[in-house]
Amino acid sequence: MIRPHRRHPLWLAYMLHRLSGLALALFLPAHFWVLSLALTDPDQLDQFLIFADNPLVKFAEFGLVFLLAVHFFGGLRLLALEFLPWSQRQKSLAAGAIAGALLISGTFLLRAV
Repeated sequence: MIRPHRRHPLWLAYMLHRLSGLALALFLPAHFWVLSLALTDPDQLDQFLIFADNPLVKFAEFGLVFLLAVHFFGGLRLLALEFLPWSQRQKSLAAGAIAGALLISGTFLLRAV
């Protein structure tokens, strides 16, 4: 049974912010490893860049940019909760944050393909 407070849109925004932060934190070691290839093994970096040109990888990059944008807008939402007075409009702002994240990541995907 789902608890009533977990049906609230702002609870879902909170959970999305937490999960996107976790996913980005898990991505960072792989990102640093690929960056280190530029210094330690340029040939392996070239092979990775050829692999990264795969359309499936481009779609995964879309997901990564979406997570980054969701996390960014979720952080802005938290700042608004901390520093602005509460209003019912904040649900709309949370939905707008997700829409903005989709716009940013969708633009990235269209440019990458």
